[in-house]
Amino acid sequence: AAGSAEPGELIGRALDFKSEGAQCYKEKKFREAIGKYHRALLELKALLLLSQEPPGQRPPPAAAAAAAGLSEEQRQAVEAIEVDCYNSLAACLLQAELVNYERVKEYCLKVLQKEGENFKALYRSGVAFYHLGDFNKALYYLKEARSRQPT
Repeated sequence: AAGSAEPGELIGRALDFKSEGAQCYKEKKFREAIGKYHRALLELKALLLLSQEPPGQRPPPAAAAAAAGLSEEQRQAVEAIEVDCYNSLAACLLQAELVNYERVKEYCLKVLQKEGENFKALYRSGVAFYHLGDFNKALYYLKEARSRQPT
């Protein structure tokens, strides 16, 4: 059961699912990739069960990681996996025939909460806001992305 797993095991499983998601994405199996990224995030959420937070006041996985007594290295791994998964989920959703821009925006903003300068998340946020009709925010995020474009 998730409750008996060690933090290291949960992180390892999350990494495995994330890698499988990346492989599915490369093979253009976006639906499958989305499933894998969600599984990876679920493994991280299992860390919440290790922290003694009362239900209903569940912190995000990275905050829970600290509460669960993870090492600094493990905490950073949790945050990196979380950021990668949300970024990748947004990328997968953008490949759909009918794009759920609301969800793309939601995932990108989760990434930007942790990595405010993440180029891909800034760019995808801009695209999402544009399609949602919020042109001021779209322009803001696209300009931010352009100023951080990797060379």
